[in-house]
Amino acid sequence: MLNYPEIDPVAFSLGPVQVHWYGLTYLVGIGMAWWLARQRADRLGLSKDQVSDLIFYAAVGVILGGRLGYAFFYHFDRVLADPLWLLRVWEGGMAFHGGFLGVAVALLIFARKHRLSWLQLGDFVAPLTPIGLGLGRLGNFINGELWGRVSEVPWAMVFPGGGPDPRHPSQLYQFALEGVLLFLVLWLFSRQSRPAGSVAGLFLIGYGILRFLVEFTREPDAHLGLLLGGLSMGQILSLPMVAGGVALMVWAYRGQNKKQA
Repeated sequence: MLNYPEIDPVAFSLGPVQVHWYGLTYLVGIGMAWWLARQRADRLGLSKDQVSDLIFYAAVGVILGGRLGYAFFYHFDRVLADPLWLLRVWEGGMAFHGGFLGVAVALLIFARKHRLSWLQLGDFVAPLTPIGLGLGRLGNFINGELWGRVSEVPWAMVFPGGGPDPRHPSQLYQFALEGVLLFLVLWLFSRQSRPAGSVAGLFLIGYGILRFLVEFTREPDAHLGLLLGGLSMGQILSLPMVAGGVALMVWAYRGQNKKQA
């Protein structure tokens, strides 16, 4: 068993304002995505200003979609009982699947505004997404939240608030898989010209499968528990992503074959 490195979730304070590591991980993730997008801007014919606008649209989509997704996927009863809770973002609560839908809508709006292909824009953004995902999971680990299930593996940890039993550091699994591994796969795959929609499709498949697998080591939400077929909410929400990713890649490559024929 390893000792959990109890890190103060507050990185520093500016007078009465406390800056948390979790918030900094979001800022760093957005900053890194912006920098990498500028390096690849010519692939989509985007100007530097358009890249900045694109990252802004995506950031707004992440925040709004993530909050709404967390509320409606995981705490819909709380929204019904207290609708104003939805606005109390300082109490925490974000969900990836909601953030993903928020970004999809934001990209659609951006694509229409600049007369771009939505699928090509999705291909452009997909390799950048795991950066924020991975850093966000590091933020979860620092906060000592979203811990894993009880385990006897040598690297299990006792998390504050997680009871006396050692648990999987599932946040670090997600950092390594959904962050580092998925980024490398998508970055390498997108280095060559691909059919429109195929990079985004691979992201959907990759994230969906990796999230589905990691959920077996992650403690289910206490108020939800395991649902249909013993699956967690995260697993149930990931299955449509995999199906959609497969359909998108099949459609993309069939379209390419038709053009070549």
